[in-house]
Amino acid sequence: MKRIKMLAGNWKMNKLNRDLAGFFGTFFEAVGWHQDESLSDRVDVLFAVPPTLLAHAVPLAEPSGVRIAAQNIHWETAGAFTGEVSVPMIKEVGVSATLIGHSERRQYFAETDVTVAKKTKASLVHEVLPIVCVGETLEQREAGLTQDVVARQVKAALADIQDPKDLILAYEPVWAIGTGRSASAAQAQEVHAEIRGLLLALFGHSIGSGIRILYGGSATPNNIGELLSQKDIDGALVGGASLKPEDFAKMVRAAL
Repeated sequence: MKRIKMLAGNWKMNKLNRDLAGFFGTFFEAVGWHQDESLSDRVDVLFAVPPTLLAHAVPLAEPSGVRIAAQNIHWETAGAFTGEVSVPMIKEVGVSATLIGHSERRQYFAETDVTVAKKTKASLVHEVLPIVCVGETLEQREAGLTQDVVARQVKAALADIQDPKDLILAYEPVWAIGTGRSASAAQAQEVHAEIRGLLLALFGHSIGSGIRILYGGSATPNNIGELLSQKDIDGALVGGASLKPEDFAKMVRAAL
């Protein structure tokens, strides 16, 4: 099954509303988006933006086929959860995807395998695309635990999912996020291949072969080509480089 490459930018806690028009104008021009209407059929582009930007980013991006995603959601539809945002709330403003379980959420905000599973299920129930993040720390990698940690996280996130075809996984080695260090293409492919094998075992070939797996960990215009050339790397979840429209445009062009 052919899997369309995806370039997903994660802006984290960056940018203000006043930045949006200039960013998207520069990005679309640098990619050549409006000169080639087939681009949105050949590569998926997504930006996960802070909650204050969601409603403003959607009308600027989605008419061109670029998705806007939340960076986090709560698994309940409503309730006494101060500071949280539900899936119906993001859908109301036109958001069609969300990150779940990013390593920074796990590290700083007590995200667990249990909450990741709840959020994944809630996203699928409400027909919002979940991008579920998994990955090991440097200590876990050096202890030879990468495969065990990643397998545990994947199995936990998908434990109650019967039909996960509208779902994306992102492998993000925690030791390579924001550090300037990137897993080599071979290291990334090795883990992606293990995840692919696990998906095939869990869901069979027809579903498991179609789920996209992104690489997230200091992906840049300089290394994106080699990463995307690997058999089981279906795109990238990009942090710092996605804040620079020209750099991210180069990465999108590489995916084409």
